[in-house]
Amino acid sequence: MIEFIAQNMAPIMFASLVIFLLIGYPVAFSLAANGLLFFFIGVVLSPYSGGSINLAWPLLHALPDNFYGSRVMSNDTLLAIPFFTFMGIVLERSGMAEDLLDTIGQLFGPIRGGLAYAVIFVGALLAATTGVVAASVIAMGLISLPIMLRYGYDRRVASGVIAASGTLAQIIPPSLVLIVLADQLGRSVGDMYAGALIPGLVLTGLYTMYIVIMSIVRPKSMPALPLEARTLGHGVLSLLVAVLAAVVLSYAAYRYLAPSQGQNADILGATIGVVLIYVAAIADQRLKINMMSRLAQQVIIVLIPPLALIFLVLGTIFLGIATPTEGGAMGAVGALIMAAMKGRLSLDVIKQALASTTRLSSFVLFILIGARVFSLTFYGVNGHIWVEHLLTSLPGGEIGFLIGVNILVFLLAFFLDFFELAFIIVPLLAPAADKLGIDLIWFGVLLGVNMQTSFMHPPFGFALFYLRSVAARVPYLDRLTGKQIAPVTTGQIYWGAVPFVCIQVIMIGLTIAFPQMVMHYKGTPVDPGTIDYQVPETPGLSPLGTPPADGGTAPTAPAQDLSQPPSFGETPPAKPAAPAPDLSQPPSFN
Repeated sequence: MIEFIAQNMAPIMFASLVIFLLIGYPVAFSLAANGLLFFFIGVVLSPYSGGSINLAWPLLHALPDNFYGSRVMSNDTLLAIPFFTFMGIVLERSGMAEDLLDTIGQLFGPIRGGLAYAVIFVGALLAATTGVVAASVIAMGLISLPIMLRYGYDRRVASGVIAASGTLAQIIPPSLVLIVLADQLGRSVGDMYAGALIPGLVLTGLYTMYIVIMSIVRPKSMPALPLEARTLGHGVLSLLVAVLAAVVLSYAAYRYLAPSQGQNADILGATIGVVLIYVAAIADQRLKINMMSRLAQQVIIVLIPPLALIFLVLGTIFLGIATPTEGGAMGAVGALIMAAMKGRLSLDVIKQALASTTRLSSFVLFILIGARVFSLTFYGVNGHIWVEHLLTSLPGGEIGFLIGVNILVFLLAFFLDFFELAFIIVPLLAPAADKLGIDLIWFGVLLGVNMQTSFMHPPFGFALFYLRSVAARVPYLDRLTGKQIAPVTTGQIYWGAVPFVCIQVIMIGLTIAFPQMVMHYKGTPVDPGTIDYQVPETPGLSPLGTPPADGGTAPTAPAQDLSQPPSFGETPPAKPAAPAPDLSQPPSFN
């Protein structure tokens, strides 16, 4: 019995960790306690393991190096997490989400389901600026849910689209989970961001397609805004003219800058066009020229600052100007500037942002420390080899492995959030994926899309909890219409999330079926057959593959005078001739 336990220590250790987590112990302490407990058991049972346990008491000396080395405390990659968290919370406090939802809602208001489209569009923008799910879901739940209920939206559709759009922060850069995944997989955060960009946009498109279908199948579930609610009036044509003018200005700037700026001319040209149209909209509004409609003015003024912040963060990372940590720092400064420009930057806002950032950073740090203790013991009992053999022996090869792993992560996401999955499961899966020849960036993005479901799973989805905390629990009087509005039940929130969980599962399948959505981060592949090798000709030698010009006789080098020093291109001075010896006299040896 002792031999059986010793030789199967890895699966027993993993099963005990699951039991610890299901009981409800905090994840960080469950990991650390489990690691230390089984370290003691492993040292005792090591003689009975037949060599499968490689643990000894001196191995504990490696823990301080793991804590303070490059894996935890000195990890520059993880430094981006507090920067992006601080940026997201400051932007949420600055009222940017409120302005975006109001303006985009007015833009899409005349069409059926317009508010739902606005929520999805703003959710994608907030994901690209904040990267924090809680901030996105709470902001949109506080702002858009009462408006959607006021104008007769189905409660399941409204709650589902708000929760799902908030979780886009999981996969659209600068996502916090992508930073953690890149660190655990040992890959570049910039490559992970580049690989996740297209899947994030495709997922946003799938959400939009679902709303389109629902607006056709169940039109009464998402009515258009009534005329009296469209306070910005009409003016879509004016907005289209402004966008066309920005495109023309950008192209003109590009043609002017192309000879001197080369590949950067397109980005610089687009920046000049956007800045010019933004300045024109502000001048038109402040000076009351009224060259643009009110709708066009508001859309341009509200939409361009977050887009500029996205470029400041992601554009500099993709162009190679800044690392993700530096991009996060610039984003945090940009968020402070935006909040100050809106007059909403105060000491209280900064204190709240710093407190929330400290809590999240400490949460991540403690989980990472616990994971290092667990992995030290788990690797010592050859757990990584057990997991690798278990996963690589799945039927179906690479596809079978991907399907099995995604089912496992999907089921674990019912009980664990994305940080816990990233620190516990990903380090065990990565070696097996690498052995099968799977690109780890593709694998990381695939897991990121899958982990997104952890926020939407009933009954433990965090996005559902965030929405439940801000949704009305009792009937209330609408402040604008004076009508009594029924509350949103927990069951309606859960049922509203189910279609979007199905969409996320479809997105997992699309990512597996079309890996080029992610693999484009490598750039255009080079065909070795198109490479032209040219060897420079050397004077005195015949071209390769041809006989010598003189029929095979090598040219004879002139004899060198070894009595002279070597010449390096300069003509040596003439040596004076020696006097002729007098042979009539005996030789002199002095």
